[in-house]
Amino acid sequence: MGGRTTILVVDDEVSVQAALRRTLERVGYEVVTAGTGAQALAVLHERPVDLVLLDLQLPDMSGLVVLARVAELAPAPPVLMVSGAGDIDSAVQAIQRGALDFLQKPVIPERIVVSVQNALRYQRLAQEHAQLAEATLTPPTLLGDSEVMKDLRAMVLRAAQSEARVLISGEHGTGKEVVARLLHHQSRRVAAPFVTLNCAAVPRELIESELFGHVRGAFTGATNTRRGRFELADGGTLFLDEVGEMPVDMQAKLLRVLQEGNFERVGSGEPVPVDVRVVAASNRDLSRAVAAGAFREDLYYRLAVMAIDVPPLRKRLDDVPLLGRSFVLAATKKNYRSAVELLPDAEQALMGYHYPGNVRELQNLIERMVILADGPTIGAAAVQRALPVTRDVESPSDPPGNVNQRFREQVEDAERRILAAALARCDGNVAQAARLLQLERSHLYKKCRALGMPLARVATSSETS
Repeated sequence: MGGRTTILVVDDEVSVQAALRRTLERVGYEVVTAGTGAQALAVLHERPVDLVLLDLQLPDMSGLVVLARVAELAPAPPVLMVSGAGDIDSAVQAIQRGALDFLQKPVIPERIVVSVQNALRYQRLAQEHAQLAEATLTPPTLLGDSEVMKDLRAMVLRAAQSEARVLISGEHGTGKEVVARLLHHQSRRVAAPFVTLNCAAVPRELIESELFGHVRGAFTGATNTRRGRFELADGGTLFLDEVGEMPVDMQAKLLRVLQEGNFERVGSGEPVPVDVRVVAASNRDLSRAVAAGAFREDLYYRLAVMAIDVPPLRKRLDDVPLLGRSFVLAATKKNYRSAVELLPDAEQALMGYHYPGNVRELQNLIERMVILADGPTIGAAAVQRALPVTRDVESPSDPPGNVNQRFREQVEDAERRILAAALARCDGNVAQAARLLQLERSHLYKKCRALGMPLARVATSSETS
């Protein structure tokens, strides 16, 4: 959930609500209040809440009844019960029915803050555990009968049976994370965690904490010691997606971990040993990024012990019908639709498109057609209506990826390398890079967005200099 942590305080005494609000807002939480069980349930159905502080005695219903209703939500926020009765039997019932703690009035401010922090930490760890278990138990698949996919599956199997680090390259939407999950699933580490981190999605000031964790008091807001992705992945696999977007200073720290097999949490000088297989991925050509000075050469060779390239969908259009049928089944289940079938002319029409968004674009296209389908079949006319109107659809007889498309790709690749080199030369300072390239800063931002270069990487706190 984005933004501040939200806590729902449920108590019929206005003075208690006010006291709890002051205590919780003082440490940075957002507080919502309710005076009855019905009001509390209404709030929970209207907005997401991270934690509930629930009074046992409410004017319209027992807090235990509200607790049972909260447990039916998906996802259900953790609940802390509060009561002035000091009833041990009620406390036991509350814990048995899912409450994480039972607090007696008058609640001591320090005690309530510690209980809230513990409950939120428990909830986060439980969610991480569930995600890791799902990722481990759900076998990933690489669909396709084309020769390039057969070669890809063979390469993945061979790499999985080793302990070598793997660098996965490929365009956006080709399925690089699926390859990474398959590498883990077919390896000796399958029973251990598979942990992911999208390096382009984490602000540069937080990425060190995300990777290595931090100790309490390491920085403003670090109220508890927190484990990072390396520690969570101990014994298993850490997948670093879009590793080419990692800041240069973090590249040096990642290299050190790969060399020495240990790391230090932010704010601590104690080394933490770790046994993790790192699998990295990038939609950029990292060898060119190295040549342009945008990526460390020594880190590149550490990551690319084995290199796997995932082909774009336009180079395996024969796989489109198989992928399409699989996506239809998934879309009907996801959107609660009755069975829908792709007709042969629809499959043929789908094979005539060049898919700049690759497999992800095909999946979204199929889901859109399933949702809009008026009957049990999808034909060629439905495909033509669903395809983007701003892009030319190639006929089935055309070679995959026409000359114009290849030319555009070459131009965009050259532009990416020029921008990456300028940004690297200016240490990520967008304003300086814009002056170096004789561009308006706003134009440089637009160009980065158009080329898929994440702003999380190019925008820095020093760009106003």
